[in-house]
Amino acid sequence: MTLTLTVSDEVRALAPGFTHVAIEAHGLVNGPSTEASSALLDDAARRLAVRLDGRAPHEDPHMVAWREVYTAFGSKPSRTRNSAEALARRALSDGGLPRINVLVDLYNAISVAHLIPVGGEDTDRIQGAMTLQRAVGDEEFVTVAGGEEVVEHPDAGEVVWCDAAGVTCRRWNWRQGPRTRLTEETTSAVFLLESLAPMPVAEVERAGAELAELLEKFSPGARITVHAPA
Repeated sequence: MTLTLTVSDEVRALAPGFTHVAIEAHGLVNGPSTEASSALLDDAARRLAVRLDGRAPHEDPHMVAWREVYTAFGSKPSRTRNSAEALARRALSDGGLPRINVLVDLYNAISVAHLIPVGGEDTDRIQGAMTLQRAVGDEEFVTVAGGEEVVEHPDAGEVVWCDAAGVTCRRWNWRQGPRTRLTEETTSAVFLLESLAPMPVAEVERAGAELAELLEKFSPGARITVHAPA
């Protein structure tokens, strides 16, 4: 892998059942949401409804596991939901899922359909290796509030994704920083699918394979590598 991804021992100890699948892609073509990417989001919402069969997203066993882990590192899961639960709630609401851009639409569709947190990072904007670790509390997370760039600091013990420049995503997969998010100019990216037991690893692999197929369909000729679960 061109980009090095490391999960710290502290995070492994906190969540022994954690697995992630990384998809590395180069030569991508992005742009505004299209009818095709929008249709994928609508289909994902339908698949989610079938999967839940009348339950609320937070009642799904996989979401229960994420809530337990969030509680374990000091976050309130009903206030700061993992990305999959937050998207699922929007998918089932009257407003439906947001349309961001083609690449984000693709990975959001996979997240909702499989009820699994999925993120995308622009590898041209990442500095050095990426590490999933428990924060000390003095790390910098650059975000935007009220139209102005602000610097936040994660809570001590909070699980964060970091690169050499600072935090790229807070509370594991709750909020991504603007620096590395996928924009319409993105051509290279890494996509992370994150799961906890009791979700079978095979299901994470299926979700990864489906996302890789979509990337190939929407970016013909892109170089896509699906890495083994880690």
